[in-house]
Amino acid sequence: MKTNHPQYGEGGFALFNSLFTEDFLHYIWRYQLFDKNRLQTTDGVFVQVLKPGYYNQQSGPDFFNARILIGEQEWAGNIEIHRKSSDWYAHKHEIDPNYDAVILHVVWEYDVPVFYANSKEIETVELKSLVSEERLNQYAKLITTNEKWIACESELIQMPSVIIKSWMSRLYVERLEEKTAAITKILSENNNDWEATFFIVLAKAFGMRLNGESFLNLATSLDFSLVRKYLNQKGQMEVLLMGQAGFLEETIEDVYFLKLQKEYRYLKKKHKLLPLFKGQFQFFRTRPTNFPTIRLAQLGQLYEQRKKLFAVIVAANHIREFYTIFQVGTSRYWDTHYTFGKETKKTSKQVSKSFVNVLLINAIIPMKYAFYKFKSIDFETLETLITNIDPERNAVITAFGKRGVKAESALESQALLQLKSNYCNKKRCLQCAIGMSLLQRSS
Repeated sequence: MKTNHPQYGEGGFALFNSLFTEDFLHYIWRYQLFDKNRLQTTDGVFVQVLKPGYYNQQSGPDFFNARILIGEQEWAGNIEIHRKSSDWYAHKHEIDPNYDAVILHVVWEYDVPVFYANSKEIETVELKSLVSEERLNQYAKLITTNEKWIACESELIQMPSVIIKSWMSRLYVERLEEKTAAITKILSENNNDWEATFFIVLAKAFGMRLNGESFLNLATSLDFSLVRKYLNQKGQMEVLLMGQAGFLEETIEDVYFLKLQKEYRYLKKKHKLLPLFKGQFQFFRTRPTNFPTIRLAQLGQLYEQRKKLFAVIVAANHIREFYTIFQVGTSRYWDTHYTFGKETKKTSKQVSKSFVNVLLINAIIPMKYAFYKFKSIDFETLETLITNIDPERNAVITAFGKRGVKAESALESQALLQLKSNYCNKKRCLQCAIGMSLLQRSS
């Protein structure tokens, strides 16, 4: 079969063939995207696929419990797929009993006969002459367009919205599952203490993208028993947080600073605390309202005003409830400061609704999802909540918008971030509903 792909030229099949991975062949077999009327073994016996099998992405054969007719004989068992038939030996399947139940070897190119351990030849079919040139070209186009922002950007605007919307719903759940896995790990490290775990997850979200890891380090450097102990003592949460961040290790002639420094030195000695290096907290390229000093001051006030915060979060379901819960500011000192010792014009440092949205997206909803999953509670209220939050604004969401896919809620903006990072950037077109739709449209 000749292949006339613009990148390789007429008859450039050998080069074109090198693009095909086993993932592509798995996809072709899974959805039967070949000329089934011409499917036959290398011995010329007609093959009919009654059931392609269940796709296996773990170890062992690629498809389990398939049913096929070879001639007039029906077979039930597993399917193994390779680029070349000789890969059977390259992967040492001939000495692996997991492959004894393989009833058909599906290959792109048949280069050598393959035998079971009992020396009987395995029935093999070759696909390279059965897949349409149009489908091959479409696949090559998807995976070789490095100059594009995403591989399918020219076709994206023509994609039916029902496919995109459905895919975004699945992508958002996938993103939540990834966040839940990280939360579960923290929960385990905290002996299933949900309040302690939420403190760590929320602190990371308070740090946002630039300071998230530093805030995470700060939160994990504090035993949550200290948080519980001092959140009932006015001003002590701010002392703990500022001190652990390393912001009270300097010499600054400022009355409020010196007060906090004295109190932290006492706590530091009493509880054998080890402050972080303050240099890991970024102020450069950060808006003053997002300075780590301001966010820590707000976090301290939040925990002093909202006792058993996670329990309060679990009980809330409507977005207006969360706006009320997080309606906190800072101590009066920060009305005229963004950093210690430098006075500025007086401005309120109240937590904004847009920042509460950030916390909902990155901490609150993932924590509630993890908790609901742990308790086997229905997730429907969370989907309603995330769809009531405005979409995020960043370069990725803007770029998708220019290509005809506009996020209408935070669920969709989170889904698009997942799509770009986990599929487009990794060229996982064969696992993407959009990529699969494009390939299935090819004849």
